[in-house]
Amino acid sequence: MARRRWDDNDDAPKTKLTKESLREALQMYNFIRPYRWSFWIGMILLFLSTTTFMIFPFLSGRIVDIAQGKHDFTYELMGKTYHYYLDLARIGYFMAGLLIVQGLVSYFRVTLFAKVSEYGIADVKQALYQKLTSLPIPFFEKTRVGELVSRINSDVEKLYNTFSITLGEFVRQVLVLISGILILTLTTWKLSLVMLATFPIIVVGAIFFGRFIRKMSKDRQSQIADTNIILNETMMAINAVKAFTNEWFEVTRFSKANHKAVATSMKFASWRALFATFIIVVLFGALFFVLWQGATMLQAGEITAGELIMFFTYTAIIGGSIAGLGNFYTELVGAIGATERVREILNTPSEVEVKNHPVLPEKRLKGDIQFDNVKFRYPTREDVEVLRGVNLSIKAGQKVALVGASGAGKSTIMQLVLRFHEHQEGTIFVDGKPMKDYDITEYRQNLALVPQEVLLFGGTIRENILYGKPDATEAEIIDAAKKSNSWDFISQFPEGLDTIVGERGIKLSGGQRQRIAIARAILRNPSILLLDEATSSLDAESEKVVQDALNLLMENRTSIIIAHRLATIREVDKIYVLDGGQIVEAGTHEELSEIENGIYASLAKLQFDLVN
Repeated sequence: MARRRWDDNDDAPKTKLTKESLREALQMYNFIRPYRWSFWIGMILLFLSTTTFMIFPFLSGRIVDIAQGKHDFTYELMGKTYHYYLDLARIGYFMAGLLIVQGLVSYFRVTLFAKVSEYGIADVKQALYQKLTSLPIPFFEKTRVGELVSRINSDVEKLYNTFSITLGEFVRQVLVLISGILILTLTTWKLSLVMLATFPIIVVGAIFFGRFIRKMSKDRQSQIADTNIILNETMMAINAVKAFTNEWFEVTRFSKANHKAVATSMKFASWRALFATFIIVVLFGALFFVLWQGATMLQAGEITAGELIMFFTYTAIIGGSIAGLGNFYTELVGAIGATERVREILNTPSEVEVKNHPVLPEKRLKGDIQFDNVKFRYPTREDVEVLRGVNLSIKAGQKVALVGASGAGKSTIMQLVLRFHEHQEGTIFVDGKPMKDYDITEYRQNLALVPQEVLLFGGTIRENILYGKPDATEAEIIDAAKKSNSWDFISQFPEGLDTIVGERGIKLSGGQRQRIAIARAILRNPSILLLDEATSSLDAESEKVVQDALNLLMENRTSIIIAHRLATIREVDKIYVLDGGQIVEAGTHEELSEIENGIYASLAKLQFDLVN
C-alpha cells in the first residue's frame, strides 16, 4: 500500500460547498460550543458595527446638501412621508457619537471573536494531538509524518482564520451588500436600477477573470521553477556533466524548459493585457456611465448633489463587498476542505484511550511468551509474508536472543510483542492468555524497550528518565541512574539531573544516551524487556559500560534481545535463528555452535575468528 500523501495545493479546493459538506463542517462548531455565547454576542456586535458604518455615507451626503443651504429633508416609507431638519452642528455631534459607539462595538467584537478563535483552535489542536498519540503504528507507516504535521498546521491555521476573520467578514459583506442596496433603493431608486443592471455583473466578471489570471501566473511560476531546478541540478553535478561530456545535453534540456517558460509567460502577458483592457473599457466605462447618468439627473433636479455623492459612496462600498464575498467564499470552501481533513484524523479509530493519569496494570505479568504458528504481513506490504509460521517459547525470566540476517523477521517479532502490529494468523500467548485479550495500555505497562538508536526528548536528563515512571521519587531516579552506570557522568554536569540534553539528545554521546534509556527502563521495572541491538553502535569502551548495565537490567525478567554481535549473547538461555521469516535453529550458544554447516555456527565462526 502506498504511503498517503497530503496534498498542499490550497488553491484548488477539494470540497464543494454542498449541504452535506456544510453539515459535516458544522461539526467543528462543537469545538467552539463552550464559547458559543461569546460567538453569538460577537455576531450581534458585528451586525451593530456594520449597520453603524453604513450610516456614515448617508450622513456625508447630507453634509454636502447642508453646506449648499438645504436643511429640510423628506423621505417616504411604506406610503408615508417623513420630514426632518438637520444642521452642521447637529449632524457633527451625531457623527461623533456614532464614531464612539463604533469604536466600542468594534473593540468588544474583536475581543470576543479572539476568545472564540484562540480557545476553540487550542481545543482543536489538543484533540488532534491526543488523537495522533492514540493512533496505531500502521497509521504512521502509511502516512508521511512530515507532510501530515505540515498539513495539520496549515488546516488548523485555516480554521483559525475562519473563526477569527473569514466568517465574520463574510457575514459583514453580506450585511453591507443588503443594507447598501436597501438604502440606495429608498433614496435614489432610479439611479440604483441603472447601477444594479450593470455594475454587479461586471464586478463578478472581473473576479472570475482575475482568478483565471492568477492561475496563469501560477503556471508561469511553475515553468520558471522548472528551469531553476535544471540550473541547480547542473551546477550541483557539474563534475558528472563534464566527466560524461554532457554539456550539450544539459544546454538542450535547459533550452527546452526555458522556451516553454517563455511561451507560458507570453500567454500570461496576453491575458494580463486583455484583463487590463477589460478593467479600463468595461469596468471604468460602466462607472462613468453611471456617473454620467447621475449628473444628468442632478442637472434635471431629480436628485441633490449630496444624494449623488452618497450614491457613489454606497456604490463603491457595494462593489467592494461583492468582490470581498468572492474571496471570502473561496476561503470558506477551503476551510471546509480543511475541516474534512481534520475530521478524517479525528474519526480514525484509536489504538488506546488516552487518560489524564498513568495507567497502572491491574496485574503484573510473569513474562511467559509463546508464538504458535504466527504469520504476519505488514499493512504497507500485504504481498510479502514476513513471518511464515513462527513457533517459539520463552519462559518467565529467560534471556532469549533473536539472530538472523536483515529482513529475517527479528524486529517484526519484537514489534508483535510490543503490539505495534496485529498478526494475521496464529496466536501469541502471554502468561497462557492470548495477547489480544489484554488491555493494550495495561499490557504495555509491563514492557520496556531499549532501542539501538535512542532518541531522547529535548528536555532534561531527569525528564527523560522519568519517562519510564512519571511519578517516581528523586531517590528512585538516582537509584536507576546508578544502576544504569549513568550517575557518574550525570553527577559531573553542573546542572546534574537538570542538564538539558538538546534536541533528540544531541548534547550527549551515544553511550550516554544509551545509559539514559537503560535508566528509564530500570525505573519502569518491566516484566518483559526488549533490547534491539542496544550496543551495536557503540565503541568498545562504551559498549562494556552499557553491557554491564544491561546485564543488571535483565536480571529476573524476561528479556528478548536482537543482536548482530554474537559475543553479547553467549550467556543467554536460548538463541533463535531466523531465516526467511521462519525459525530454523534454536538452542544455546554451545549447542548451535556444534551444528555442522549451521547458520549460527557459520556466523559465530566468522565473527570470533575475526576477533581473534
